[in-house]
Amino acid sequence: MKDRHAGAVRLGHGRRSRGWAMIAQADAVEDRAQGARGRSRGGPMAAALVGLVVALSGCTVAQGASSPAAPGRSVTQAAAEPSATPAAGTPTVRAPALPAPGKAIPKAPAELARALTGTAAQLRRAIDDWRRAGGTATGRVPDSVVLPALYQQRLYRHLARNSEVASRTYAALPKALAGPAKADVTAIRKLLSLAHPVSDPAKFRVEKPEPADVLIGHFRRAERRFGVDWEVLAAVMFVETKFGRVRSPSHTGAKGPMQFMPRTWEAYGMGGDVHDTRDAILAAANYLHASGAPRDYRRALYAYNHSWAYVDAVLLHARQIKRDVRNYYAYYNWQVFVITTRGERRLTGP
Repeated sequence: MKDRHAGAVRLGHGRRSRGWAMIAQADAVEDRAQGARGRSRGGPMAAALVGLVVALSGCTVAQGASSPAAPGRSVTQAAAEPSATPAAGTPTVRAPALPAPGKAIPKAPAELARALTGTAAQLRRAIDDWRRAGGTATGRVPDSVVLPALYQQRLYRHLARNSEVASRTYAALPKALAGPAKADVTAIRKLLSLAHPVSDPAKFRVEKPEPADVLIGHFRRAERRFGVDWEVLAAVMFVETKFGRVRSPSHTGAKGPMQFMPRTWEAYGMGGDVHDTRDAILAAANYLHASGAPRDYRRALYAYNHSWAYVDAVLLHARQIKRDVRNYYAYYNWQVFVITTRGERRLTGP
């Protein structure tokens, strides 16, 4: 985040604003699985997104709820089949196999469309199961969510680098998936345009994020106080640090899960700790409100980071979350990628 202290308006704890902007559309994904979640590590991300390419992709779905979750490493869960016993002679329907972390990316548009459609279906069912089981509140993320999320992310990143293939893939997708897929790929492409290769990815310190539903609680609290849509705050945190996975400061000196410059934090941090997730989210809502949100999100986000590509990417992801909360849970499981001088490298995940 850029340092915007000069001329900034300081907001106290009690100021509120209501007018929440509506950012909506409609989306869809399907399928279900189970298993254990993989590991996470620790490293930094700059507000300017130097070197770190936020792994973005959309999970296309239709709507959902929220309840807090607690941190946790991958916890294996046994696969669960339908409770009803099939009648004699009835073939057993098996859940699709989970994609391996390094599963090959198809090259042909028709094959890419089939892979995206199947993965979206698998991810939707897995997210629904994960939420029903309470894992979003406990921090337990099963492989049935982590692996399809990673594969979908990798598919979208591939399309973001191959515009012509992407266009032909959209045409081969079901209508319910084509628009959301294009939105997510566009967001990734815009963020990739801001990334710069780094020579030493080991300098990035990464950690496990707080549970998905705990973060939702922080976002909603900030929304109530400052009138900034929680989906926008979630998208900012997703783009800046992958929901707090990246913990080291940026090359410009921005710190914390919402990437504040020191002087900006002094003006809007309200006496909190820049590294504390709850304090940082409240401060981000405070700053965005003072910069024009919710009346003008584009202006407010440009103040947060002086890049229209950044603004576009944040709003595209916020719309996806607004469209269906499952997209938030999918984004929560996107992993941290870094563009290095020797190629792309993934720092977190299985």
